[in-house]
Amino acid sequence: MQLTANFKLAELTVTNTGLPNVPTKAEIDSLRALAVNVLQPLRDALGKPVIVNSAFRGEAVNRQVGGVPTSQHRKGQAADIRVAGMTPTQVCNRIIDLGLRFDQLIDEPTWTHVSFAPKNRQQEMTARRVNGRMVYTAGIKR
Repeated sequence: MQLTANFKLAELTVTNTGLPNVPTKAEIDSLRALAVNVLQPLRDALGKPVIVNSAFRGEAVNRQVGGVPTSQHRKGQAADIRVAGMTPTQVCNRIIDLGLRFDQLIDEPTWTHVSFAPKNRQQEMTARRVNGRMVYTAGIKR
């Protein structure tokens, strides 16, 4: 199923866990909203592919990958993305500079986490590993 010009449902539900990962209609609607409002506009502005590492995660998949039960990935509202030739910080800043609406934007060490929800908070965070643990701080380096 094509969600936007460049994003298919299959790439937003792919998993290497071997577990079924089938979204409901409501979760597909959330994935479409994420693609329409964030992923496709970002891809159009950059003129190059936005690679989705992880988006929708069914309950079993989320548990298998160590996701928290309240993860927005569970609702189809979040994606972890990469763009060739750009750091996660650069991707975050491009999303901000484009004025795209998002719920949560996290500058992770090796990818960018972005979510889109019915009520978007425009929450910006940076995640860094400290003493073996992931530590989240408010804001993204500009």
